[in-house]
Amino acid sequence: MTTTYRTTEVYRILMEKNAATLFLCAICAGFAVGQQGSSNTAQQGGTTVPSVQQSVLVTTSAEPLPMEESERSVEVLLPQGGLVGTDSVVDVLRTDASLNLQARGGEGVQADLAIRGTTFEQSLVMVNGLRVDDPETGHLNLDIPLPLDAVARVDVLHGSGSTFYGSDAIGGAVNLLTSAPGAGLSVVARSGAGNYGSLEEHLRADYSAGRFSETLTGSRDTSDGFIADRNYSSNALASESWVKSGLGTTDVLLAASDRPYGANDFYGAYNSWERTKAWLASIQQQLGKKTTASFGYLRHTDEFVLLEGLPAFYENNHATTSYEGALRRTNEIGKNSTLAYGLEESGDSIHSFNIYGGAESYALGVHARNQGAGYANLSLRAVRRFSLSVGAREEILSGGDSVFSPSAAAAFTLSRTVRLRGSAGHGFRLPTYTDLYYSDPATEGNAALKPESSWSYEGGLDWKPANGRLTLTAVGFRLQETNAIDYSKRLPLTAGEQWQAVNVPTLDISGAEASARVRLGATEWIDLSYTAAHSGNLPANYLSEYAFNYAAENAVFGWTGELPGAWGKQVSAHTQVEVVQKTGVTAYPLWDAGLARNTGSIRPYLRLLNLSGTGYAEIAGVPMQGRTVMGGMEWSWRGR
Repeated sequence: MTTTYRTTEVYRILMEKNAATLFLCAICAGFAVGQQGSSNTAQQGGTTVPSVQQSVLVTTSAEPLPMEESERSVEVLLPQGGLVGTDSVVDVLRTDASLNLQARGGEGVQADLAIRGTTFEQSLVMVNGLRVDDPETGHLNLDIPLPLDAVARVDVLHGSGSTFYGSDAIGGAVNLLTSAPGAGLSVVARSGAGNYGSLEEHLRADYSAGRFSETLTGSRDTSDGFIADRNYSSNALASESWVKSGLGTTDVLLAASDRPYGANDFYGAYNSWERTKAWLASIQQQLGKKTTASFGYLRHTDEFVLLEGLPAFYENNHATTSYEGALRRTNEIGKNSTLAYGLEESGDSIHSFNIYGGAESYALGVHARNQGAGYANLSLRAVRRFSLSVGAREEILSGGDSVFSPSAAAAFTLSRTVRLRGSAGHGFRLPTYTDLYYSDPATEGNAALKPESSWSYEGGLDWKPANGRLTLTAVGFRLQETNAIDYSKRLPLTAGEQWQAVNVPTLDISGAEASARVRLGATEWIDLSYTAAHSGNLPANYLSEYAFNYAAENAVFGWTGELPGAWGKQVSAHTQVEVVQKTGVTAYPLWDAGLARNTGSIRPYLRLLNLSGTGYAEIAGVPMQGRTVMGGMEWSWRGR
């Protein structure tokens, strides 16, 4: 049964059930007013990216709190387009060693995302601060309808983010941010081809004049597949409009995607076929300089056929919808303090059925749930050498249950070049509909699953010499989970035994991450990052499908610059080497590279993937394609 809360009801419940949170915020606000100190914006935030990368302007955002103001471990990733090695959001995320990407095909086809050794369902994905996680299963969280060409920046939070974003952000959160175009009219089109019958076409058109701006983006990436029944077609289209008025900026985003693909070996040795579709609509309205109202709606469908061409034998059809509405405000309190607070309401539903042996029945069934939340966060910036961020969130779930998620983060500047910081926070995740209700000959859901709960801790330092050419970060972290959701089998195994969805009473993950950026020149730099994670020992007689299948070690080396020689600075280049060590699997390297002309209206490019020809599987039993060569041309035009 679904319980619906109106915004006023949520506010009343929060006042009754969490007066302590509001009292804490009031005390903090009073403390902030009394503080004096000089501002030192160069030391704000937890991001380790040099200031040159902070130039991307996002005109509207529904973020409860900008990630870089949370005193936490944050990476800011700037998509560099298909010209120098990236063609999808998954490619961009691979540049962060703390992210474990587990794809089943090219162009991010059904790719899973895990952060700091957590599972693929413990990471939250957002677009402009609005949730786009799929409530059916975390396997589809990166099935984002937005083309990469529409994304201006990707913020990645390492560690728990439930205080700001709610459910799912146990391991961390990824926020895809868009931005309004510059003045005038411009068009950029790209087309290329490669082996395995691969084709790619991308388009972006921008227009801005006076109070109105518009961006249209579209992408189509296809392949015949490197083995039988591994073909794919990834298509996405988006329109975003910005209108300025006396109230502020109105931002309307409409996006859709359609991705059919062969699913050979995805769920066993079958020539399977799958097709996912997504529709995203959001509107954000600035109400003056301090307040933002936003609403987002996402519909996602997933059609799976076990034996391609024989849907009557076994077919699943899932359709999910989700929405989120928020009213958020930020107030400057005193000279160096900010109080961010707001109310949110969200909900999701699923309608699912399957066909087995020609007969139709319910698969996941018909279900719905919703929740409301209130949050507040106080940031004290540069109070002498000290900065602090404290926050709390109360989430009211369907049926009246609630989850309280506090967090705190602090930083202390030792010198002009060294800064210490640490944080602690609570996280939680609601089970997906697959966790609760899915059943097939190999897997059995569990309607009695409890929500996951966790506490996350981290401490580290940032070092940035005065010359600004080097940025170094080192962090140690620990995650303590209660009622972690996993799929298990008991040993010794019996014939036909299913994977059972269960709550693991306790599960601890500890590890460390380090990153460095060396800037060699205005357009040349080296990135190095390394992350190691270790989970506690398996319970006795317990076989785990997900919780203990993580990247124990991951190292990424990247170089970006311009080729020397006769062409001077006309050719941009990027190369990246990633070495992954998963639990129980031999470490394997992946080497990618890209070249592109960076001047003129016609710019040829070359993208080389898996140059080492490594045979590997990011998910056990699902081989990935070998050496891939893509080449093509980009054409750009700018009017007055």
